[in-house]
Amino acid sequence: VGVHRYTFPKTNEATILIDLQHGLGPDRVLQSWLEFVSDKEIAGFRQSEGWAKDQHLYFAARFSKPFVASGFTNDSLRRSENAVGIRKIVFHNGLVGYVQFSAASDEPIIVKVGLSSVSVEGARKNLDQEMSGWDFEKTKKDAAELWQKELGKIQVKGGANEKKRTFYTALYHALIAPNTLSDVDGRYRAMNGETRVAKGFDMYTVFSLWDTFRAEHPLLTIIDQKRTVDFIRSLLEKYNESNILPVWELCSNETWCMIGYHAVPVIVDAYAKGIRGFDTELAFLAMKSSAMQEHYGLKYYREH
Repeated sequence: VGVHRYTFPKTNEATILIDLQHGLGPDRVLQSWLEFVSDKEIAGFRQSEGWAKDQHLYFAARFSKPFVASGFTNDSLRRSENAVGIRKIVFHNGLVGYVQFSAASDEPIIVKVGLSSVSVEGARKNLDQEMSGWDFEKTKKDAAELWQKELGKIQVKGGANEKKRTFYTALYHALIAPNTLSDVDGRYRAMNGETRVAKGFDMYTVFSLWDTFRAEHPLLTIIDQKRTVDFIRSLLEKYNESNILPVWELCSNETWCMIGYHAVPVIVDAYAKGIRGFDTELAFLAMKSSAMQEHYGLKYYREH
């Protein structure tokens, strides 16, 4: 769940765009739809092909005050206005919607956005459980306290403030990914396209393993063993779903962005440090199976 705050000057045309057309990097929209549920809620879906070959993203967004107009627009901002209450519109090349408000001077409009890889209902459940109120400053304060707790796991003494700032910025970056994929009810979109339920752990995604196996994952075995176990269980579930440990997994897609099998040192390092809580027999089977593949020169690695 993300919380936005937009502050406008006094206007009857305070407008927020919902852009389902443009993505990050080489990204092509396969289909998308946007639903105006009421005058304070919208929902939608975006399926795209890019770095992740088949990315599914559902969302639900709620606004702190009713919008007075809504509709769709194109890149040149020509608008096609629709009455509030249009249920669902489907495009296959992406779309840009808008909601419009009447705003007093410096009046903030709060938007709460829930995401899900499974369904709009999943996004709504995430909203209900993770963000029930509308106090933006409290939300910001609570988030800062959570980050302070995580960053405070390592105490640095002495040295220049500039060096400390560099260190804690790097630690912050190290804790950003992998990201939670499962909804609050445990449901997530699996590697094979099925909807599955993570039972007893959080399912994660964005395993940039060739970047992270060297230092980030070894660090997390020391300062975050709970998430380390969830990472390994996530990797093993992805093996069950796709018959290979992830190489570079993104949004339940294997991107094949690197040679090697860098999930293996992540699992072995945790095991060597005494971390358990995952199926070790399955882990050994998954590691051996992944190491015996023929892609990207693994045959020559074994031979030589």
